Amino acid sequence: MICWKCKKEITVNSINRTTECPLCTADLHVCKGCKFYSTGSHNDCRESSAEYVSDKEKANFCDYFKLPDSISFAGGTSKADDAKKAFNALFGD
Repeated sequence: MICWKCKKEITVNSINRTTECPLCTADLHVCKGCKFYSTGSHNDCRESSAEYVSDKEKANFCDYFKLPDSISFAGGTSKADDAKKAFNALFGD
């Protein structure tokens, strides 16, 4: 994936609130690294149910955080595989 701050390719297995970029140590679970981040939108976020976050570059507890569609984890799965997993988790194999 690409770090939102240093714009360099990095390898991480998952992102949680405390995950940092191994190159620049920037927090990765931040508004500016989220799929829904959009300057000019209400609270700079396209997710209408998200709570306001004052510092868009600091780690936060937002439950709506998602990586942009163009980013995947090293060894990650495709969108189709992810959708199939979600379906099977809901309705069984």
